[in-house]
Amino acid sequence: MTADSPATPSDAAPAPLGTLREDWQRAVAIVAHPDDLEFGAAAAIARWTGQGKEVAYVMVTSGEAGIDGLHPDRCREVREQEQVESARVVGVHDVEFLRQPDGIVEYGVPLRRILAEVLRRRRPEIVVTGNFRETWGGRTFNQADHVAVGRAVVDAVGDAGNRWIFSEQLVEGLEPWGGVGEVWAAGSPDATHAVDTTATFDAGVASLAAHRAYIDGLGWQDFDPDEFLAGAARQAGARIGTRYAATFEVVPMTWGE
Repeated sequence: MTADSPATPSDAAPAPLGTLREDWQRAVAIVAHPDDLEFGAAAAIARWTGQGKEVAYVMVTSGEAGIDGLHPDRCREVREQEQVESARVVGVHDVEFLRQPDGIVEYGVPLRRILAEVLRRRRPEIVVTGNFRETWGGRTFNQADHVAVGRAVVDAVGDAGNRWIFSEQLVEGLEPWGGVGEVWAAGSPDATHAVDTTATFDAGVASLAAHRAYIDGLGWQDFDPDEFLAGAARQAGARIGTRYAATFEVVPMTWGE
């Protein structure tokens, strides 16, 4: 490219990102598998728990199909234990496992019903989920459980606030919950916002490292969590003017936004 020739889209610097709002107190992170949050979002969660915010984790599956050399019954135990420890590292002490079948989660009304009950019971202001787009921003296709869960999370937020959807749940004091302002999808190729994770990056690394059996089961003996996370975190940080950051696609859930 010559000095006075126009930049092509591939030459252009990534667009700046907005900064995530932090005027909330209670969030729920709902993802498909143990380890999903640790590949980038955990450092952001460490930031928020450090601010005194309440964050709970909800795992739709227990990742029991994730280690080829380990029977699903044993794998479920191991991965749940690792997730609880991983969450503790970033200040999360409430981890719920819905124990839906790993690898074959289906988007649809049954999953929306399960997640609507979770939202009505937990009553968050913000919901964090994973990337639910078809790809990771290129030719690498997203895993089917991620897509199904993320899509169902967005729809379940609307369901939870509607008294006439899954109304059989409204017993023993459970009420509709329409208080979710936004859904934040971590790692989306359509990211619109980011949060500074410079001060909590190391906690995010330690959180990923806690999934040792899973990482070893994938054959990643030389896997370095710090090196793996740093590349994306630096790129995100450059887009908001910090050393490290985590990116999110923000999906507004209120009218007029």
